[in-house]
Amino acid sequence: MNQSYNNTQPIYLQIVQRISRQVIRGELKAGDKMLSVREMALQCGVNPNTVQRVYNELEQLGIAETRRGLGTFITENEKRLLQLREDLKREQMEDFIKDMKEMGFSAEEILDGLRETLFPN
Repeated sequence: MNQSYNNTQPIYLQIVQRISRQVIRGELKAGDKMLSVREMALQCGVNPNTVQRVYNELEQLGIAETRRGLGTFITENEKRLLQLREDLKREQMEDFIKDMKEMGFSAEEILDGLRETLFPN
């Protein structure tokens, strides 16, 4: 996992976002066992307490579940994983549109730009 972090949000949230994206891309699948807290901490270059916070957040979001004595796993709730995909898509679109509007682009200009990018001649 890429170990570069920015200062715009807490590191644990950046790791949560990276894991969420791995789930969306299918790199982590329903039922996959996640690394132990210690292994993930080493891989991410962070304190184990940070990883524990990541796993707690993933559980709160319904993305992961901890099985006592077995570890932490990606949820097998396919409906929740589909909802995660939709939520992330909406968040990305909202952020993009907000940024474009802040730069002064109209809705029509944004749509034109999207069409040009998605469907080049």
